[in-house]
Amino acid sequence: MHYAQLRQAREELTGPGGQFEIVEQEVLGHKLRCFRNAPPSVREFWLSTAAYGDRTYLIYEGERLTYAQAHAQAGSLAAWLAEQGVQPGDRVAIAMRNYPEWLVAYWSCVSCGIAVVGMNAWWTAEEMEYALKDSQPKVLICDAERLARFREIEANVPPVKLVGVRLDDYPADVTPWSVVASHPGEMPQVTVDPDADACIFYTSGTTGFPKGAQLTHRGCIANLMNMLFAGASSALAMERAVGEVPPEVPPVPVVLLTTPLFHVTANNCGAYLTSAAGGTIVLMYRWDAGEALKLIEREKISSVSGVPVMSRELINHPDFATTDTSSLTGLSGGGAQVPPDLVLKIEEAVATARPTTGYGMTETCGIITSVSGDFFVDRPDTAGPYMPSFEAKIVDDDGNELPLGEVGELWVKGSPVIKGYLNRPDASAQTITDGWLHTGDVARMDEDKFIYIVDRKKDLVIRGGENISCTEVEACVYRHPAVAECCVFGVPDQRLGEEIGVAVVLKPGASCTEAELQQHCLDHMSKHKVPRYVWFEAEALPRNASGKFLRRELRDRLSATVA
Repeated sequence: MHYAQLRQAREELTGPGGQFEIVEQEVLGHKLRCFRNAPPSVREFWLSTAAYGDRTYLIYEGERLTYAQAHAQAGSLAAWLAEQGVQPGDRVAIAMRNYPEWLVAYWSCVSCGIAVVGMNAWWTAEEMEYALKDSQPKVLICDAERLARFREIEANVPPVKLVGVRLDDYPADVTPWSVVASHPGEMPQVTVDPDADACIFYTSGTTGFPKGAQLTHRGCIANLMNMLFAGASSALAMERAVGEVPPEVPPVPVVLLTTPLFHVTANNCGAYLTSAAGGTIVLMYRWDAGEALKLIEREKISSVSGVPVMSRELINHPDFATTDTSSLTGLSGGGAQVPPDLVLKIEEAVATARPTTGYGMTETCGIITSVSGDFFVDRPDTAGPYMPSFEAKIVDDDGNELPLGEVGELWVKGSPVIKGYLNRPDASAQTITDGWLHTGDVARMDEDKFIYIVDRKKDLVIRGGENISCTEVEACVYRHPAVAECCVFGVPDQRLGEEIGVAVVLKPGASCTEAELQQHCLDHMSKHKVPRYVWFEAEALPRNASGKFLRRELRDRLSATVA
């Protein structure tokens, strides 16, 4: 393979005078790797896309929105927010499905220095209450489902102005989107601090409570630059190695975004990259492989951005063979590791498309690594090389750096790393040490700076790309009066990567069925967090010397009983 050419391309592009030149800058008390030529904030980036004018920007079912229309609506919303007294540094929460209004509202807020709080659309009313109390937004922009959940907890949270999206009728205290999107006025003239919060995205952690990761403007732009660099370096390496000359005028991408916009996979990666190229973003009401195939054929989709299971379901769908997928040039997987067999299946099944992946975290505003095409096919078990705005190292349990090839926890440092967790200095200090982010992933690194994810140190289950805290699910299970002990873990699942499993010991004399326990969880948590598998154990659950449950031992023993 052409790894020497890839190394050369990376050095040339990031060196002095290069398109992606890297310099060290003082950022919030740390010297970090930054792109010299990066826009100073997301505002400048978004405003630059107005040049795409009448190109189609967003497609949702029968609706189409051009760049010009999106910019007009974003400017109107910004002017309306200013009239409501929402200032730079304040927050606006967005809680809805992947409607076009989600992205318009996002670009509007970040362009005038207002931080977006991405509300998980799957949250229950209880979970929504926690996030609203934690982030205290001035405005909540929501659809009908999320408005109904808000009404359940409205009395328990700080006052917030409501904007409704796609409601059948609008209560007196809810301003229709049509009003704010046509409000007289335009984008205010403001200067946005690169290290101000662009958005707050909540991420599950081992504490049992979701944490509001503070993604800065600098970090979001660095992630965009990393993605652009990943494509440019691979293309340059292949051109020099085998003469693959990229087209003089790159084709305009048409991207199907299939994951929620309150995650970095869809928002910071898919939406940013497509917008930078003046491309078209196609949105879906909910994921359905058959419907996705129809969209690929009808809209001439060039790439599908989603979690690995979605690519697998497309390829395995009975309509795949009879659908025109010749427009596809890439099938990507993020949010979870792409199984090696899927990399090869994509390569074989879609003649025009190449496999690609990016490994990253909410805490890095997007990708840490990226790999595609021949490099991915050659090393299907890799997550790819780490991006130039990062330093990376593999460490032991004491934080000591290990030699290349040895297995330990991956730590990264650079401009995309979050500022910290909102209102959680304790969690920030535990996760970020002297600028180094502890990823919680066990990995190894080779001489080409390619990262290989081996295991997870954190007690998380990744179900269909969604991080689920074992501790959070356990806390809910423990609320059932019959439960004495429980331990939650991931059960391998061919479709979703992992499903939730729980081992339970009941209190003496108590009774509970699997269905009863699952309904109890459903009453308090989002459906995707409810254990699919429940094992009732007769003996106390195994623990180590410090009293912690032997989660891996339970997982291995009980998962083996699943057919």
